[in-house]
Formats: sequence, C-alpha cells, structure tokens
Amino acid sequence: MSGPTFIERLTKRFGEAITGANLDAIDPWIEVAPASLVEVARFLRDDPELGFNLLNCVTAVDYLETDPKKAAKADFAPHTELVYHLWSIPHKTSLVVKVMLPRWKDDVPGELPEVPTVSGVWSTADWHEREVYDLSGIRFLGHPNLRRILCPEDWVGHPLRKDYEMPLEYHGIRGR
Repeated sequence: MSGPTFIERLTKRFGEAITGANLDAIDPWIEVAPASLVEVARFLRDDPELGFNLLNCVTAVDYLETDPKKAAKADFAPHTELVYHLWSIPHKTSLVVKVMLPRWKDDVPGELPEVPTVSGVWSTADWHEREVYDLSGIRFLGHPNLRRILCPEDWVGHPLRKDYEMPLEYHGIRGR
C-alpha cells in the first residue's frame, strides 16, 4: 500500500467520499464521508491488494470543549469522530478509517448522530458498535442488535460524552 497510489485508487473509485488522508502518520489514516462508509469498508476488505480483513476496534472521540474560555480558543468546531482500526493479516499492514459526525443529529441536542453499521463487513463490529453506542451515543443504522452493552438498559445518557452529567443517584443508590 504505497501512499499516493493508494489514495489515487480510493479517490478515483470513491471521489469526494474520501474527505482526507495522512498516510505518513504513525497510524496511517483516511477520512471517509459517513454515507460511503460501508462501501469503502467493503472495498478495503475485499480488494486483494489491500485485504483489510480484521477490524481491531471502533472508538469515538468527542471533540467538545466545555470550558467557555478554552472553547473560544479551540481550533475545531464541536463534533464526534469515529475511529476504525483495521489490519490486513495477509499484507501485515494497518489502516485507520475516520468518520466525522456532528455531536447531535441535525444539531438537535439529545438526537444521537447516525452512521451506517459495518457489522455486515466485519462481524467484530457488532460488539464494538454497541460499546460506542452505549458510551458515546452514536446510532449505527442497520445494526442487528443495537442496545447497551456496559450500562444498564435504563441508564440515561452516554458516559463518554464530554457534556455528560453523572446522576446523583441510580435506583435509590447515591453515587457521590
């Protein structure tokens, strides 16, 4: 997987769906538009020259500065970044796929952002996406069993969001 050739192949095939890349990073990465995630993922897995047949993990990063003074100086707009770590067993190479999402769907507070599931591409995504849904509040459209995996089903909120407020009590048990 050489830098320019790889990116040229991707942009030739997917056009504007490839929204960024840095193959010189310690963890080489590409950025993909949310709507094209499944199509690009399937290509990365099925192309014989690439063969990214293992999804190591899916994580979410909440880019929100809650301190007003720091927020005024932040060089980013609030958003959520999904990060998929891939590995090609046959070629012994890694790749990170990033997907940028708004913090809230349609900028409506409380409405979870949405992205298509890749559980049909890599079966390990089933559990990883459930964890991201539970802790970071990302809805994976088409997921076969999208429900909480770590927090109780009746838990309110998503603990890894930076604006999350821990409840003072849960079922009559005080936490602080």
